[in-house]
Formats: sequence, C-alpha cells, structure tokens
Amino acid sequence: MSQAAITPIVMPKWGLSMKEGTVNAWLVDEGADITVGMPILDVETDKIANAVEAPDAGRLRRKVAAEGDVLPVKALLGVLAPEEVSDAQIDAYVAAYETPADDEDEESTASAYQFAGVDGLRVRYARKGSGAQTVLFIHGFGGDLDNWLFNLDALADSHTVVALDLPGHGQSSPRLPGTTLAALAGFVARFMDALGIEDAHLVGHSMGGGVAAQLALDAPRRVRSLTLIAGAGLGDEVNNGYTEGFVRAQSRRELKPVVELLFADPDLASRQMLDDLLAYKRLDGVAEALDALGASLFADGRQREQPGRRLDAKSLPLLVLWGEQDRIIPPAHAQQAPAGAKVHVLTGAGHMPQMEKAGEVNALLKAHLAA
Repeated sequence: MSQAAITPIVMPKWGLSMKEGTVNAWLVDEGADITVGMPILDVETDKIANAVEAPDAGRLRRKVAAEGDVLPVKALLGVLAPEEVSDAQIDAYVAAYETPADDEDEESTASAYQFAGVDGLRVRYARKGSGAQTVLFIHGFGGDLDNWLFNLDALADSHTVVALDLPGHGQSSPRLPGTTLAALAGFVARFMDALGIEDAHLVGHSMGGGVAAQLALDAPRRVRSLTLIAGAGLGDEVNNGYTEGFVRAQSRRELKPVVELLFADPDLASRQMLDDLLAYKRLDGVAEALDALGASLFADGRQREQPGRRLDAKSLPLLVLWGEQDRIIPPAHAQQAPAGAKVHVLTGAGHMPQMEKAGEVNALLKAHLAA
C-alpha cells in the first residue's frame, strides 16, 4: 500500500497572520468515517476558535495531535486512511512527516496587507488569488478585513479575492467620506477604481451589506452578484445597544459583554480579540468616526436607510445569509429580502456566521458564485 492512500489532516492557516494554533478538542473518535466538510476538531488562534473541517473523506485512523498542543501551521494533526493500510504503515508515515515551511513569512504576510490612496485617505486591503473575476468583501460597523479570515482562502482558488478596511476602521484612515450608505458605497466604487476592478461579486456583512446593496443600486454594472450576510438595509430594527456600547466601551470589562452579543457562543469573544479592538478604538479619530457613523445609520434602534429592500433579485443574483441567533439585526429580516433572492438562515450562528459557520457560508458562497 503506497503512502498515496494516507491523507494527512494538518493545522490550517486562517487569515494572513496566523502562525500557530492550539488544539482545543477532537470532535470525532478514531475509527470514525469522515465526510468532506465534517468538523473534526476545534482549534484556537490568537483571533478566534473554530472547527477544522475535513478537506477529504476517509476513516480517521490516528489522532496525532493531543488536546492542548500548540502547533505551527501545516503541522500534522491526524491521519485518514482505509482499513487496508496497516498500523505500521501509519506509524511510518507519522514518523516521517515533516511540517512544511509556512510559505508566508513575516515579510510576505506584511506585503499581503497593502495600502491604496483613495480621496486622500489611506486604505488597507488584502488581495489573494488570480481568478478572472473578483470577489470584494465589505465588513460591518467596528469590523475590519480580518472578519473574513475564514473565507478569503476558500474562494481564492477560483477567484481574485479582495477585502478592505473601510475608512474609520482597521488600519485605514479614521476620516470618513461621509456617514451615509451612499457616501460609503461611492467610496468603495472609487476604491475599486484605484485597484483597477471594473466589476465584482460583492459580499457585505452587517453595515457592509447595506453599503454593498447601495452600490448595487447606484452602479449596477459594477456588481456581478450580491451576498448579504446579516445585512443592514433589509428591515427597520437594529440593536443600537451594540453600536453605542461598542463606541462607549473603554476597558475589557466594558467591551466584553458588548462583543459577546456578536456570537451565538459568547466564549468566542476572546481576550486577544478584545485587546485588539480596544487598541483600534484608542487610535486618534476612531471613536469620533464610529460615533458619527452610528448616530447617522442606527440611532434610536432604527435603520435609517434600507437599500436592500429596493434591490431587484430577478436581475441581480442575490444570496442572503443570517445567523438564527443574531442579536444585532433580527434574523426575521432575511424573510424581507426581495423576491427571487436565495435565503439561508444558519443554526448555531449569531451575527457573525462567516466566522461561526465558515464551512457552511463558504459552501453557499461557492455555489452562488458558480451559478
């Protein structure tokens, strides 16, 4: 039996900066038959914990990594192999396995984050892949391009993927181009101009969904398809306790209960995530920008602008995804999507299904883009 019959399960690389992960727990037992996409173990990074999903089908013959192990990207976690492969052959495979070098060293990781000048503002973005069509990811209020750390690589094999930090977010300039969805959508269009992107499939989360929907209305020829993930702009209500609480919080103790609202599992609001958000909020001009944006779009728990309800899903391919336990924007808004939209409400997810249910979201995105 050749080693070709043995399939390794390795530590994934989630996002551009991940170097290692901690094995939290195995979700399947040795001897289990694994299907593609099945969650097989939980891994925690300095950003968030998530399930490693099987890239291949087979029988789990060996757990190599133990719970609590801290291992580099591409380290061997386990082995899939059919029954005819002997234990001795698996022993030899594990003993001979050498963790490949991470081809994205610090220098290349830094270069993966690029900057563009748009309207006098400095905009951070990431670009991966070389497909003929571009998928542009737009994050939500208080987020940044790392909100897509589980999604970019999944699409980069078939598309060019681009994610940006909107002004006032991440490492982009804190000055806003305006506080309306139209102003932000116009800015995204000019960002596309700066990168030479004629048109793109837009994927928008939360406020970014409202921005994407507005861009589809204002410049329809620039939008090939649209995906709204817990998107603003499809209904009236919004939990402005989150937006206002996020702006006001000045300490980890104040921020933690606010960030926990984002997830079905509040434990995903890790200490590192909170520290990163606090560092971002303390940058000059950020608090003022977020305050102005929240007051314009979400004051009094009402969405002032609802471009999603004016979309024509018969002429624009539209996918709407929502977490069933969303506590920021009601999942009932998914049912207010225009006729003809493909709508999926995901169980076990809150306001961040692209992180909490990345495998399901990525599969739905791939099918949507291929249609």
